[in-house]
Amino acid sequence: MLRTKRIYEEPSEDDGTRILVDRLWPRGLSKEKAVVDRWEKDLAPSNELRRWFGHDPAKWEEFLRRYRAELEEKEETLAKLQREAAEGTVTLLYAAKDEEHNNAVALKRYLEEG
Repeated sequence: MLRTKRIYEEPSEDDGTRILVDRLWPRGLSKEKAVVDRWEKDLAPSNELRRWFGHDPAKWEEFLRRYRAELEEKEETLAKLQREAAEGTVTLLYAAKDEEHNNAVALKRYLEEG
């Protein structure tokens, strides 16, 4: 099972494996407080794509298209993530304030459709 959650929310037992999928470490958050099992920077959008998108909902559909193209090159890491989600709960963590238009939501959608 795949879930998404803002990293600033309190961790809970039902989060399962907590994986940060942002390229940058969340501002103002210690590693201890974040309770992250793994940080998959390589699954985050490239710096260029991240800057271009800027969490602008008007760019969401184009962001999804471009991000999917980047994810196509990460088969091995994505396969590992899918296996983990098949075996238990995996929570994809993100720092963005927008809970609907962020890379964790896009990644979850990509994995569920794949």
